[in-house]
Amino acid sequence: MAAPAPNWWRWLLLAAIVIVLDQFTKVLILGAFQLHEGKQVTSFFNLVRAHNTGAAFSFLAGAGGWQRWFFTGLAVAAAVFITVMLRRHGGQTLFASALALILGGAVGNGIDRLWHGYVVDFLQFHWAGWAFPSFNLADSAITLGAALLILDELRRVRASR
Repeated sequence: MAAPAPNWWRWLLLAAIVIVLDQFTKVLILGAFQLHEGKQVTSFFNLVRAHNTGAAFSFLAGAGGWQRWFFTGLAVAAAVFITVMLRRHGGQTLFASALALILGGAVGNGIDRLWHGYVVDFLQFHWAGWAFPSFNLADSAITLGAALLILDELRRVRASR
């Protein structure tokens, strides 16, 4: 096995920050709102407590319970894989920061699944009768990490030309 990249652990610190912020905001929401209760913050943004037993956009939410363990196992496998990738590629700033954000988000939502049996969502955007599905900071970190992975790949392709 190749030697770990120098200072690769700093990416674990970024992931830990995401996890702490995610869990802190969820504790606040659980303490402030009942299920489905919310507060309008702006004309297009609400804080709404929602429980998601599925994945993104409530995929498999009504599957009967097995999905809790499936998605928890998936989060654990992703966390192990991403940690290995961070050890190997910690010197690649954009790539490693993307992986760290995804790691933090996956672990944050994984904690919810283990602790509650569902993921706590609370951020909801809406406009003219249309509402985007509720999400949380972990979801935001995963999305930002995925966008950074795409950007990193586009930069690699452009640099190879």
